Amino acid sequence: MTKTVTPIIFQTTLLRPAKPESDTPWTFLRLPQDASDKLPARSMVSIEGTFNNHPFQDTLNPDGEGGHWLKVKPELSTTVNANPGDTVTLEIAPVKVEPEPEIPEDLQAALDATPHAQEAWNSTTAIARRDWIQWMTTGKKAETRPLRIEKAMDMLSKGKKRVCCFDRTGMYDKSQSCPVAEPITD
Repeated sequence: MTKTVTPIIFQTTLLRPAKPESDTPWTFLRLPQDASDKLPARSMVSIEGTFNNHPFQDTLNPDGEGGHWLKVKPELSTTVNANPGDTVTLEIAPVKVEPEPEIPEDLQAALDATPHAQEAWNSTTAIARRDWIQWMTTGKKAETRPLRIEKAMDMLSKGKKRVCCFDRTGMYDKSQSCPVAEPITD
């Protein structure tokens, strides 16, 4: 018997970060807590559904407070004609099959150069690979990333399939936390 997933429908405001991480403008939204509470985990959750009636698929990030937020891809904002300050409507549900994460070039180069690590990587789940990537990319300092890649290659080469000590919920490690929004002006 197939379990039926009830879609989570909500409206929220599209926001712009007060301190963007790059010069490229981007937007985000925070899920209302009652919508977030209907998701299966407090950690990252891959979802599919509609954004202003346009189909999309993405991964929600934990906000560090028991909820979730979404970094909205610029092309999606453009497609649905949504700007910061606009109210948007989402209908979402957890995906049935976890999508493969996009592997950063530096991690792929390290995997290509380390056959035993590549074997372990290939035998893990998509969620575990997403966790490895998240752990590798969320260091506060630039010099942390190559150190984490080196450590990942060592751990994977030894057959370790999950990254240790990674806070998937963002409750303790605030690297995944929701950005502070720029004030909305009319």
